[in-house]
Amino acid sequence: MYDSNFLLNQLRQASIGSEQTIFAKLDDDSNVTYGELFSNAEKIASMLVKNGLKPDDRVLVQVNKSIQAVQLYLGTMLAGGIFLPLNTAYTSEEISYFISDATPAILICDPKKLNTLEPLAEKSGVIKTFTLDQAGNGSLMDAANKETEGFTGVPRTENDLASIIYTSGTTGRSKGAMLSGLNLISNASTLMDYWKFDNKDVLIHSLPIFHVHGLFVAINITLLAGSKLIFHHNFDVDTILSDMNSASVLMGVPTFYVRLLQTEGLNKTSTINMRLFVSGSAPMLEETHKQWQEKTGHSIIERYGMSETNMNTSNPYDGERKAGTVGLPLPNTEVIVADPESGKPLNPGEVGSVEIRGPNVFSGYWNMPEKTAEEIRENGFFITGDLGVFGEDGYLSIVGRSKDLVISGGYNIYPKELELLIDDIEGVNESAVIGLPDKDFGEKIAAVIVKDNSSEISENVIFKELESKLARFKQPRHIIFVDELPRNTMGKVQKNSLRETYQNL
Repeated sequence: MYDSNFLLNQLRQASIGSEQTIFAKLDDDSNVTYGELFSNAEKIASMLVKNGLKPDDRVLVQVNKSIQAVQLYLGTMLAGGIFLPLNTAYTSEEISYFISDATPAILICDPKKLNTLEPLAEKSGVIKTFTLDQAGNGSLMDAANKETEGFTGVPRTENDLASIIYTSGTTGRSKGAMLSGLNLISNASTLMDYWKFDNKDVLIHSLPIFHVHGLFVAINITLLAGSKLIFHHNFDVDTILSDMNSASVLMGVPTFYVRLLQTEGLNKTSTINMRLFVSGSAPMLEETHKQWQEKTGHSIIERYGMSETNMNTSNPYDGERKAGTVGLPLPNTEVIVADPESGKPLNPGEVGSVEIRGPNVFSGYWNMPEKTAEEIRENGFFITGDLGVFGEDGYLSIVGRSKDLVISGGYNIYPKELELLIDDIEGVNESAVIGLPDKDFGEKIAAVIVKDNSSEISENVIFKELESKLARFKQPRHIIFVDELPRNTMGKVQKNSLRETYQNL
């Protein structure tokens, strides 16, 4: 039935013949079986096709986390569509760009945003807009529930697009990373084997499902292994700690672990059932690694990935897990540290451009052939923009970011996007946005601003101007006014100097 739909065929293999097996336990203590999961995905797929979705049409989704949103992900691909999830914090102004760039056929949003987003969708030629709230209610499921199960998957090959994930660019314009079925399945299969997942595992899922970590890693691995999720709408320290009595794996960002370490009940007894803790999406401090091991007896596996490639490296399951590194290249994934100009691999100990090649690497950026050509070399290596160094032991350390990226709480933030908005505010002459160390979120945003000579502009004015234009996670935590920005002899702003000056804020 699913043989002609590559991705769904792969994801469903582990559950065939075991439809009554539990896929997820929800916050209200109810369970969703594998049979129910795919049955509802079939209904959604049927409904999308009846509403005009054709193969390769984009389905743009900005909804709160729910099991129905997971079914929508599966249903979209079953219907031959391209799933395009968006961060729930994006403002209508930001979403307007995504709609105009991706030209989706279908838009699904939270009911509270319908009045704002539907006119934008209609203006861009969206065929139909549906709603879906966190409880799983809305016009999407109302329409899907009128369908019958048994929808036959639209034929798709491994090289057909399955998803587009938008990742901001240094120019301020977001880029849509195009991911095929092979990109997703090859990586999830590798991670399942590398981290030794099987159908006995129970994964605590408190991550968002609009990015690679929470969706393509956590969900896809669970489906491939035929294992179970404890599925939470958000992260709550006490709930997660309680889950550890019946779970075996936690995937999180460094913030999860920092907050758990501050909880009195975390110890070797409370984590005795757990076999694996994974961290990613942002760098973890070595201090956090050390404290976690001392308190629980477990060593966290830190890995390295990005929207364009899924996961690239991981500290080993069996073997030394080195704090301060992102581990070893995953099987079937080539990772090199290269000379930025020539792409020639460098020796261990030499800092250079981290570059990736393998079946996990995306095919390019949506509607951006020039940008794709700039960032994927002729030999197939993707230039990540990260700076790294291999140790003599083969472990990779990420030491900087050539693209000026800031990662806060696992979210990518590109300073140029903020600088363009800040410089446009009346009374601002120029600005430089930087990331500063933050124990909880990894990094926090600070905006260093030079006023116009005649201006008396205040912090509150800047904060107010940005509030409606940027998602909350992108908004600066600090506004710093200076007489001038430090520059080198070529006139380039020296952000390293600014980071050093204000590192203790």
